[in-house]
Amino acid sequence: MADEKKPVLAIMRPSVYKEESVKLALSMGFDVMAVPMIELAGMQDSAFKPFFEHITKKESDYVIFTSANGLDFTLQKIPYVMRDMFIEALNRTNVIAIGPTTKKALEEKGIKVMGMPGVYSSKGLIEYLCKDVKGKNVDMARSVFGSTVLTEGLTRCGANVLETKVYSLFRPDGEEQKDLIRSALAGKITAFAFTSSMMVHNFFEVAKELESGDDIVQVLNVSIVAAIGLPTAETLRGYNVNVSVIPEEYTFEEILKKIRDMLSACS
Repeated sequence: MADEKKPVLAIMRPSVYKEESVKLALSMGFDVMAVPMIELAGMQDSAFKPFFEHITKKESDYVIFTSANGLDFTLQKIPYVMRDMFIEALNRTNVIAIGPTTKKALEEKGIKVMGMPGVYSSKGLIEYLCKDVKGKNVDMARSVFGSTVLTEGLTRCGANVLETKVYSLFRPDGEEQKDLIRSALAGKITAFAFTSSMMVHNFFEVAKELESGDDIVQVLNVSIVAAIGLPTAETLRGYNVNVSVIPEEYTFEEILKKIRDMLSACS
């Protein structure tokens, strides 16, 4: 049972992140309702083989990872006995991480990160790389729902872009997702942490299935609503939701810190 004296935080990240997310939130003084509104699944498209060959044949100038998930699902597709060779090949290219979480995941696998944009987004990556990629081979591994902003932007900068989709995202459809919406409607949740646009869409789909689409907007607008970045914030605003928190660093830990700071300021 949640401690009524503590703020209750809704964590809706994929199941693979549940344990670490809950642990972090509890350490920061929150009670938690952790229910995934988005899940991950590996996939392999026709671009993966040329992606792999570009890197191992030293044809890649830059390799971009836009999430730790992209790295994990990339490595899962490579036979275990070949992974060290692949990592060595990556270390002969210029590996770019979209942000600190991805950078940490790469470094933990022994992959050297050449750079990271000051703004952790597709637009930030374009601004960071544009002057250097004309005529260069830029390879990236992303989700099937990755925005075309990055690929189109780098292409306009003159890069030869190859993108492989290494994982997909889907909406979990169970009673616990409905229970999260019911708890929100009952006023049992203080703050909501949204970490992707798809998470937002899935959240509202569940609410609409419960015929509570309008009611959930009212609930969110009297709660603390956090978005991990500008695209997620814009998606929330598209549902007429006021966004209370957007961290300067687009990480889950920074979201929690900003929510905690807002609660402290209001107490």
